[in-house]
Amino acid sequence: MTDQPLVMVLNGPNLNLLGSREPQIYGHDTLDDIAERLEAQAAALGLALDVRQSNHEGHIVDWLHEAGARGALAVLLNAGALTHTSVAIHDAIKGIALPVIEVHLSNPHAREEFRHTSFVARAAKGTISGFGAASYTLALDAAAALRQ
Repeated sequence: MTDQPLVMVLNGPNLNLLGSREPQIYGHDTLDDIAERLEAQAAALGLALDVRQSNHEGHIVDWLHEAGARGALAVLLNAGALTHTSVAIHDAIKGIALPVIEVHLSNPHAREEFRHTSFVARAAKGTISGFGAASYTLALDAAAALRQ
């Protein structure tokens, strides 16, 4: 067990396909590539990191509950398409007493109309989007700043 503050990075549906799924929108980095960069960044920031991905809404809800129970410093959440549909994830965020930072590779507001609504954003501390894989590293910097 580490005494470093924990940041959980939770990824939703289809993010396991990063690198091959619509690279013109999501880039060529895989989720493993992003996780590797985040691990190095977290070590430099003195943070412990737990990176997970699931295509199932209930897993994300359970992991949000777990983050709260573990007293995480923050959660970085890219809920994928569930961002626009999941009241359950919204309610899970509201139910835990820690900041959630919404992350998106693309800018949802520059895309299809249905992507302009985010149930996550309504409960999150903030949102970082549109910077490709760098959205994650920017979000981790934001999480680290919460310590101060």
